[in-house]
Amino acid sequence: MTTTQPITNWTADRLDDLSGKRYLITGGNSGIGFEAAAHLRRAHADVLVAARSASKGADAVAQLKRIPGGGAVHLIQLDLASVESIRQANDAIRTHIDALDGVINNAGIMQTPQLQTADGFELQFGTNHLGHFLLNYLLFDLITARSGRIVPVSSIAHRGVPGINFDDPMFANDYSATKVYSQSKLANLMYGLELARRLEAAGSAVIAVTAHPGYSATNLQSTGPTGILKAIYKVTNRLLAQSPTAGALPEVLAVAGNGARNGAYYGPTMFGDARGPVGESHISDAAQDQDAAARLWALSEELLGITWKIA
Repeated sequence: MTTTQPITNWTADRLDDLSGKRYLITGGNSGIGFEAAAHLRRAHADVLVAARSASKGADAVAQLKRIPGGGAVHLIQLDLASVESIRQANDAIRTHIDALDGVINNAGIMQTPQLQTADGFELQFGTNHLGHFLLNYLLFDLITARSGRIVPVSSIAHRGVPGINFDDPMFANDYSATKVYSQSKLANLMYGLELARRLEAAGSAVIAVTAHPGYSATNLQSTGPTGILKAIYKVTNRLLAQSPTAGALPEVLAVAGNGARNGAYYGPTMFGDARGPVGESHISDAAQDQDAAARLWALSEELLGITWKIA
């Protein structure tokens, strides 16, 4: 992949004027996704806020519209745990725009009880990985039209498993909320790196840049985990976590920052990459397994019933 100068200590004031640029952010109605939308809007970009809840999404759009100097803001209803909803969102997006400069795969769920998506996938893997894989596939022509960027969003939790459990990817047996979350975040990173390789091999002008927010205090820690985990996060969020505004910076760098490179992985760089200045982040050995990444890509296509050939 193309070698460029490593990015260090990145902040949103390095953004160019993004007037006329268009970005879609999943989960853009709250937390890190909302703050990413706000950063982009301050730089005058048009923003599409994809939200599962229409009412919460509408509230977020109203808040974003109050930011001075920004571009247009649109609401897209999207439930990543439903193939039908993802396909409907794709249709809705095309009523507003005919091209995209970037898509941030921000939405996610964490450490939920053992549940399934509307299509029978394990909820965390289905939402965090498969839902975004399908969305990016459907929107790829719009992204190509602007030589845009796809930004998978991983986590430091990707280091929590030694690899994808290909024998039982949905953890139907021996379910562990934490292991399954870690696997979904490993899948996000492996997918981002594999997508970057495929884009480069095809000579595409689109790039894939993966990001992670470090440990940021958001609704993620309160809406998914249960029991002791939920109680622990109430304490650690106050004592250890950084703000959603800071956690959004790697995503904004990845989708719109100058110098962001295909195949890079950006996030906080201190305290085990949990917080601190934004730059190049640590990638586990498992995430760098190219054979496993190709296998994950094939599995994703099989489960979703699609074939994504990048040419």
